[in-house]
Amino acid sequence: MIQRLEISGVHTKLTNDTEMYVHKKIGTLDKYVPKNAKSSLHVEVKLKQSKAKNRPAHTCEVITHLPHESITTVAKERTMLAAIDEAEAKLKLQLKKYKEKHGGPRLHRRVLRRLKRSR
Repeated sequence: MIQRLEISGVHTKLTNDTEMYVHKKIGTLDKYVPKNAKSSLHVEVKLKQSKAKNRPAHTCEVITHLPHESITTVAKERTMLAAIDEAEAKLKLQLKKYKEKHGGPRLHRRVLRRLKRSR
């Protein structure tokens, strides 16, 4: 579970259900972060609501602060929960790439072995 998770609402009032949903979805993504980066992991979630009628009305922006870089993910959907789901899926892929790049030497050996097998 991510220890430092900040949730803020812009132009919207957050409910307990929404906060619990964010903790459930975004808060469990620490398994995609290398062990040495978990202690300094900091995540900001900004939930925004716009009044536009013909465009997606809800935006979920997730800013992940990691030791070597920051990862930003933005998802726009018609409902807040759908935006959170889409942001979680995008962030999961980006964190997997980060872990492959900045993980330990064992991980690199496993990735290279897997690539050799697929050829």
